[in-house]
Amino acid sequence: MKAKFKIFYRLSTALMLCGLMLFIYTGCGGGDDDASEELAVSDFSGLNPPNGAAYDAVFFKEYGTNPFIDTEDDHLSTFGMDVDTASYAVTRRYLRDGYLPPTEAVRVEEFVNAFDYNYTPPSQDAFAVHIEGAPSRFGEGKRLQLLRIGIQGRVVPDENRKDAMLTFVIDVSGSMAMESRLELVKRALTLLVEQLRPGDEVGIVVYGTRARTVLSHTGIEGREEILAAIHSLTPEGVTNAEEGLQLGYKLALRNARAGSINRVILCSDGVANVGETGPDAILKTIRSHVEEGITLTTVGFGMGNYNDVLMEQLANKGDGSYAYVDTLNEAKRVFVENLTGTLQLIAKDAKVQVDFNPEVVSRFRLLGYENRRLDHEDFRDDDADGGEIGSGHSVTALYEIKLHEGATGKLATVFIRHEDPDTRHVSETNEEIFSIALKAAFEDASPEFQLAATVAEFAEILRESYWAEGGSLAAVQQSIKGIALQIPNEQVDELSHLVSQAIRFKARDSE
Repeated sequence: MKAKFKIFYRLSTALMLCGLMLFIYTGCGGGDDDASEELAVSDFSGLNPPNGAAYDAVFFKEYGTNPFIDTEDDHLSTFGMDVDTASYAVTRRYLRDGYLPPTEAVRVEEFVNAFDYNYTPPSQDAFAVHIEGAPSRFGEGKRLQLLRIGIQGRVVPDENRKDAMLTFVIDVSGSMAMESRLELVKRALTLLVEQLRPGDEVGIVVYGTRARTVLSHTGIEGREEILAAIHSLTPEGVTNAEEGLQLGYKLALRNARAGSINRVILCSDGVANVGETGPDAILKTIRSHVEEGITLTTVGFGMGNYNDVLMEQLANKGDGSYAYVDTLNEAKRVFVENLTGTLQLIAKDAKVQVDFNPEVVSRFRLLGYENRRLDHEDFRDDDADGGEIGSGHSVTALYEIKLHEGATGKLATVFIRHEDPDTRHVSETNEEIFSIALKAAFEDASPEFQLAATVAEFAEILRESYWAEGGSLAAVQQSIKGIALQIPNEQVDELSHLVSQAIRFKARDSE
């Protein structure tokens, strides 16, 4: 009797799994033009992932937390610039779905760089540096100062953007049926195509079990043909990301135009389960294409069966940026409001090195950028990989510093090194920072400075940083209330809502 029951149980389980896989591979809940703009409702809401996790099969990587460093031991801080914002959007998705994010999903710099601090752009140079500091409201101890280094990139007017040769590489595997994520991809790319202009061209490669070309590069005068190809896509098969990217790069290289933007845009949940599945192995086969000027933007969709590690590292190694689209509004930000910044680079392999003055600064800590750390000698090694910066992009670095008691004068020198993407000329600039840049009180600093500090503390608490063990989300919320009076906009309002959600979920999970 027990043997028969075991056979029946195993057969039932197998049939359930087969039914689930058939459901995934044939698509679930396709979208339509009247669908909600948020498109963030899971079609799998009835399925519970194991071990009480918020979602099943999500992959993040823990990069550690930067320590305080005594300037007597090392007075340099070196890192590659980063304009990615995906971590903030991923966290927003978790909180909107009723969960706290995994600590390893939170990257402080991507939270900070998700916000606009109204830096004035340079008139001629690639970058303008903006310095501000004040006593830290959130750091441990009363003598810590928070130093903000804002680096604003040159703005290329939309009308001066180069023509774009874009190759969409779209994941149409069965997992893209979940949460209608392929439908969100289609709507996001529709927004992008509608922003293109004469001189731009689009080619489309898709991949499930195998990769295939859906549309050879077509000028934007064939907009209807491009949109019809996008709208015809349906989920199918397993996920051969390696073959999809290989074919996408080949198509992009075959149609590359000198003097134009030649970019692959990968839209996927990042899950690769056929062929090579890691970023190093996948990009090893297309490294030469990257070196020939084909840049890569990765755009993540969905949660549950989502690989943040692959999407982030592909963008890093593909000389591009990584965004996560959880709503159509985020797609509009990436593909409409910031299209020129998304597409046109103003700097390649951009790096920062801060040289602290040991006579004034006793110790320092960089908030975030753990996975962008560089050896100090890499700063002037032009073969060492830095970050890619698009038109109008800004990078904000926050340091907690402690001064020697009574010391004043030069705090540090900021060095910025980058390669011009057109001329391949490498240039380096620097800016000195003096203690006069430090305000007497946190409240005396600009509201934008206060916002950056508060966003960073929010991230530090969510990631359970050792340096935020005494931190309080209630204090973060209180700080946001004051900032909102000075910077009344939707982004600050959204931040306030997310902090409120996090407070509630922390209280719930501690019960």
